[in-house]
Amino acid sequence: MPEGDTVWQTARRLHGALAGEVLIRSDFRVPRYATVDLTGRRVLDVVSRGKHLLTRIEGGLTLHSHLRMDGSWKVFAAGRRWSGGPAHQIRVVLGSADRTAVGYRLPVLELLRTADEHRVVGHLGPDLLGPDWDPAQALANLLADPARPLGEALLDQRNLAGIGNVYKCELCFLLGVTPWLPVGDLPAERAGKLPALAKKLLEANRDRPVRGTTGRRGQDLFVYGRAPRPCLRCNTSVRVADQGDGSRERPTYWCPTCQRGPTPAPRGRTGAR
Repeated sequence: MPEGDTVWQTARRLHGALAGEVLIRSDFRVPRYATVDLTGRRVLDVVSRGKHLLTRIEGGLTLHSHLRMDGSWKVFAAGRRWSGGPAHQIRVVLGSADRTAVGYRLPVLELLRTADEHRVVGHLGPDLLGPDWDPAQALANLLADPARPLGEALLDQRNLAGIGNVYKCELCFLLGVTPWLPVGDLPAERAGKLPALAKKLLEANRDRPVRGTTGRRGQDLFVYGRAPRPCLRCNTSVRVADQGDGSRERPTYWCPTCQRGPTPAPRGRTGAR
């Protein structure tokens, strides 16, 4: 699942391939932009904003894309065969004389004026990997709804931008609380550490091909994806259950020994430990 570090890597790769180059190929394969032609325009910049990608193009245009669950951007050298998926999954192709960027399965693809970027990213909270990072504001955003489960608050990009389901689970483990703990019940000392810890995890992984939070080779994550294997700290079986706000449920992992707080109970009820 693409999270803030993955999107940051994608932006860097696209920037390195296209920034400063004149487009000689522009192929939009979505009905809305079927007649758009960007050839002859220079790519100015490619940046990430949370989980959003902004490709800025000469003439005051920005191509906004979002990977969500399955989307990806692949970069190929001129003449190299494309290998990101079947042709019918391609949504856009942007090519220079030396490199071609191909967007596969992009659920969000929008061409807008650069001056209007706020319309698609203005709602986001401080970006963990961006120049606007503000830990105090991020924490204030999280604590604004004290009854909300911590896991849901962390995934809300309006609070802070860049955390996905993997980092949600790993952060809760490192804080020693379950993702179902109300934000307001998070001890003040741990709440104060949360923004810096989140930033540390994403920064440590933005240059890595394999995401890791443990520092252990071959055992990259503490709880995410580990159920029912033993916890790396205490050997208790890691558990998994769905968590969501009703619009989308996400598999959520936790250790019942190392993490304190409410946990899912049978028949959708919640029980505290």
